[in-house]
Amino acid sequence: MTAVANTVFTAAQFNTYVRDNLNETAPAKATAAGQIFVSTAPNTIAARLVNADYIATSETTTSTTYADLATTGPTVTATTSASAIVAIFCNQQTSGGTAAWMSYAISGATTDASNDNRAIQLQSTGGQRLGATFFHGALLNPGTNTFKAEYRVSTSGTGTFSVRRLMVIPM
Repeated sequence: MTAVANTVFTAAQFNTYVRDNLNETAPAKATAAGQIFVSTAPNTIAARLVNADYIATSETTTSTTYADLATTGPTVTATTSASAIVAIFCNQQTSGGTAAWMSYAISGATTDASNDNRAIQLQSTGGQRLGATFFHGALLNPGTNTFKAEYRVSTSGTGTFSVRRLMVIPM
């Protein structure tokens, strides 16, 4: 619509050309505190929530392939586009000259097993707090994706994991 001097601007025109456009802004789309906004297509935004999970329990594994500990997780389910930022952290300790690894699997709209390319690793008999952040750029299938931490050791020995955290920033 083009405004013309000395012409009537009706309520219907106001609603169509002003109110409806204002309802497409981030403040108008916010439905909960703490949301962030991402572009899902040209001229389109969507609200997303940053999600995190935490497990303090100290648990061990001797598995040489990625597996759950006695307390599964941490686990986060989030609505994503094709991208997300994932951060993992934990205290790790090893015995028997083995390396301890923490990674995460993705299920739901995307299926991707835990792997060493997105893991934190400790190869020391002492304990240490480790963390890393990974960007999945255009690698996810849009929709509901679940991210779950899993653990392994490299050879015979025991890996101990505590203060485990996983955070997902959906894009």
